[in-house]
Amino acid sequence: MARFALRAGLLAGGCLILAAGAPARADSLRDALVSAYQTNPTLEAARAQQRATDEGVPIARAAGLPSLNTTETYVKNLKQSENSLTAPSKIFTADAQLGVPIYSGGSVKNSVKAAKIRVGAGQADLRGTEASVFSQVVAAYMDVIRTEAIAGLNRKNVAVLRTNLDATNDRFEIGNLTRTDVAQSQSRLATAQSDLLTAEANLAAARETYIRFVGRAPEALDAPPPLPNLPANASDAAMIALDANPDLIAARERSKAAEKDIDVAGAGRLPTVRLFGQGTYNNYFDTLARGIVNAAVSQTDTSAQAGVQVSIPVFQGGLPAAQRRQAQATALATLEQEIATERDVIAQVRSAFTSYAASNDLIRSSQVAVEAATLSLEGVRAENSVGRRTVLDILDAEQELLNAQVALVTARRNAYVAGFTLLAAMGKAEARDLNLDGGTLYDPNANYERVRGKFFDWDDDDAPVARSTRTVDTPVQDGNIPASQEP
Repeated sequence: MARFALRAGLLAGGCLILAAGAPARADSLRDALVSAYQTNPTLEAARAQQRATDEGVPIARAAGLPSLNTTETYVKNLKQSENSLTAPSKIFTADAQLGVPIYSGGSVKNSVKAAKIRVGAGQADLRGTEASVFSQVVAAYMDVIRTEAIAGLNRKNVAVLRTNLDATNDRFEIGNLTRTDVAQSQSRLATAQSDLLTAEANLAAARETYIRFVGRAPEALDAPPPLPNLPANASDAAMIALDANPDLIAARERSKAAEKDIDVAGAGRLPTVRLFGQGTYNNYFDTLARGIVNAAVSQTDTSAQAGVQVSIPVFQGGLPAAQRRQAQATALATLEQEIATERDVIAQVRSAFTSYAASNDLIRSSQVAVEAATLSLEGVRAENSVGRRTVLDILDAEQELLNAQVALVTARRNAYVAGFTLLAAMGKAEARDLNLDGGTLYDPNANYERVRGKFFDWDDDDAPVARSTRTVDTPVQDGNIPASQEP
């Protein structure tokens, strides 16, 4: 079941070519996912954070590279001692120092290793953010579809109850029904109108949530395609998640990095060796030995030194040991966090599978309920026409049908969201799994390869510019449904 990818089903229809801008309209789940992939600020922030993590490698490596510093000083003595016959009144000094680390007790080596491991952990975190954002998009997409359907059903119910009230009034006028029957119809219509207002408010809220994640207002949304290649049972899903869940992978990598931090901390009590060189140039501007007549003194001089410096820590007040113990405790904490993440992943997978299975069962039972309620309503209406059923019986049958239809719509939404959540928990709901390819998928490793070997002090990137889109200009959403979308 490689890639439990939605390649064959969820986003079927050929390879998606991602354009530089947002899609023309988000009327399918694929369009919504592409729009979020290109413009969602949470995802863009995670990518930027990963680029910051990448810089940990050259930062760690810099401590093991040669360093060169120069210092220039100009001094003018405003007043000198009367007994000073040789001291210059002006002096310019240029000093250059070169240091080459030879051995640092393993600190640099292990720092670089830890930084590289954290890059891998960060890339796994980025995968997890992608899956999380896509899960939010799917939920928002399905919520719009569900709330539109519920609002449409409630609107249809209001229309039916209004017709029933008119018919009840007509029959009351000719004496076939009582005032009680009219009052019952009025009460049900008022309740249905209140339910419609609530459904429309929920629809507006769902559309605003959609805008929040996708970055644009929803159009007429297509029904989502089926989710393919879901596991047969929760145990299979959990086994796949243990290998592929990005949160768990990131936790494991952080545990490895923390082990390297122990060695970095321990290096503080080991000797260090460095080569050094130093050169100095002095210029006295013909002011040296000014009080000595015919003094043959050079007004400039230079000096240079080179050597090896060995530093052997003898006593540091227990600092290295405390730092190493601290690193050990931190490493233990990451190991425990890894187990906690593993527990969370197993619980998420099992819960999502159970929810998916239960929702599918509920879909089947709700379909039966809708069919039965439809037949029941038809029968009650027929029996009412011959006086064997009351108006209240019709109203109850209509309410039962509405409840069954709403339950069916909700079950379909819950099943789809739970199925996608299951794929996400298994590590199979990221951009690479959703057929969002075509040459423009974000590759976090490309930036890492770009910066890992950089060492020039002035090799900056461009000033940061936000890449995600703002939604302040999107229209305020309402609960209206186009006539073509009503059930």
